[in-house]
Amino acid sequence: MRILGIETSCDETGVAIYDEKCGLIANQLYTQIALHADYGGVVPELASRDHIRKTLPLIQAALKQANLSKKDIDGIAYTCGPGLVGALLVGSTIARSLAYAWNVPAIGVHHMEGHLLAPMLEKNPPHFPFVALLVSGGHTQLVKVNRVGEYELLGESIDDAAGEAFDKTAKLLGLDYPGGAALSRLAEQGDPNRFYFPRPMTDRAGLDFSFSGLKTFASNTLTQVIKEENGLTSQSQADIACAFQQAVVDTLVIKCRRALKQTGLKRLIIAGGVSANKQLRQALSHLMSQLKGEVFYPQPQFCTDNGAMIAYTGFLRLKQGQHTSLEIEVRPRWTMTELTALE
Repeated sequence: MRILGIETSCDETGVAIYDEKCGLIANQLYTQIALHADYGGVVPELASRDHIRKTLPLIQAALKQANLSKKDIDGIAYTCGPGLVGALLVGSTIARSLAYAWNVPAIGVHHMEGHLLAPMLEKNPPHFPFVALLVSGGHTQLVKVNRVGEYELLGESIDDAAGEAFDKTAKLLGLDYPGGAALSRLAEQGDPNRFYFPRPMTDRAGLDFSFSGLKTFASNTLTQVIKEENGLTSQSQADIACAFQQAVVDTLVIKCRRALKQTGLKRLIIAGGVSANKQLRQALSHLMSQLKGEVFYPQPQFCTDNGAMIAYTGFLRLKQGQHTSLEIEVRPRWTMTELTALE
């Protein structure tokens, strides 16, 4: 079985082909970073229009990369939600139309389930059950995963997601869009002992997150430094970035420790855009070493939005006979607990 996967939930157009026997055999990705950079964030209308321009050429490129034709495709998976409604509609419309024209089944995939299962694309995938930390620009969640489709939400952000807080703080510091990765690079040059930022919601029970206050704390610190130094030096900029990143990482690690203790599990996976953060990976690896457990990550190319995770997730569900009707429907808001578990 070969499945074509299409990802268009936000500002990346991803197309991939997953083969049941050979694994991932094609992976194409186009990012809209340059398109949105002047606006300091994703403009939904522009994102949708660019998906229209790029999706079909990427499908053709993926087929060529895999040395396949449309006749070799057994099903199509596409991101149905959550995400930007216009962007989702582009991908779903193209996917449903191709499925009808090629006479193959199609299935709408949950974007975050795709991220959650991305580590399964590695040579040594984790075994069920495990705790998953999903951390991206739009979501920060801790999930207990018993099997594909059987998810228990343990905690989530009540305001800004971690990735969103990274980007907003980077913008405060005057860094270019997208700011999260730039802030992480800048933080490597900072003095970790100069500033101490709070670790939000770690002084109370529970597994929920809150990062909006941390962004405000960074803003207040920045204002104070500019006032005291009559400007912002590059070193002060790096020091603030370092303190902010350390606070986010420590918060995520503390919550992961709690989640593992609560569930009694010894396996942790981390996925989503922020899972590429080097300091977070090091900190979680250290945590799991202390707990004598295991931690799993996707490759950096599969941390951000991509078609590979959608193709793989769609393959799992299509293989069990699930499919979506011809009606074009997207779900900009969609919880993973609504998904059907696989046997």
